[in-house]
Amino acid sequence: MPGCTLLTDKEDVAPYECDGLAAYRQLPLGVVLPESEAQVQGGLRLCAHHGIPVVPRGAGSGLSGGAMPLREGVVLSLARMRKIINVDPYARTATLQPGVRNLAISEAASPYGLYYAPDPSSQIACTIGGNVAENSDGVHCLKYGLTVNNVVRVRAVTMDGEICEFGSPGLDLRAVLIGSEGMFAIVTEVTVRLIPKPQVAQVVRRVSMMSKSEVRLWQRSLQAGSSRRDLKCSIAPQRKL
Repeated sequence: MPGCTLLTDKEDVAPYECDGLAAYRQLPLGVVLPESEAQVQGGLRLCAHHGIPVVPRGAGSGLSGGAMPLREGVVLSLARMRKIINVDPYARTATLQPGVRNLAISEAASPYGLYYAPDPSSQIACTIGGNVAENSDGVHCLKYGLTVNNVVRVRAVTMDGEICEFGSPGLDLRAVLIGSEGMFAIVTEVTVRLIPKPQVAQVVRRVSMMSKSEVRLWQRSLQAGSSRRDLKCSIAPQRKL
């Protein structure tokens, strides 16, 4: 794989021994740092030929252990594939390499009055490739849905090196891929949906001990874009135990 960095020394692979779930650690056999889809494809074909397991990795901020290495396996880090390929303000989409940070998407779309809705708590560091692998969410998911609801198209490489695209009309394999933690294929390009920035941002007072009917009414109010006054009227006051 010309131009592709391979780490094998213990001190070099040590930072990749776990993700955000630091209670479980394992040094990998090596770490591959591709910079293009062709290098990802070449690496996967080589590992498949020799029977070497591969664990993909984004920013390593996840808490599920999805990026934890295998002792006799290779970590394929996509951190160097961080190019924003295109932002289309008319179609309200952005096409990105998997190493682009979640927050960087909204920063790139901001001049057009748009942003990317899913906002995990680690959005400053986490990458869109990792978000796709984990089907990440955030506080905005109540109104705008999870990653799977905001991704239009995914281009990925299967473990035997075949390039596939998910998101075309027909069987929704895109939804199968998103959240699969890299077990089906490794993401090399993502097209996400952008939405207009809200004209006003206001904090809604936290309400505890809400009934199911009150929660449903609150969700409908948010989805319908109700004003702050409407929300206050639709939510019962906080109850005391």
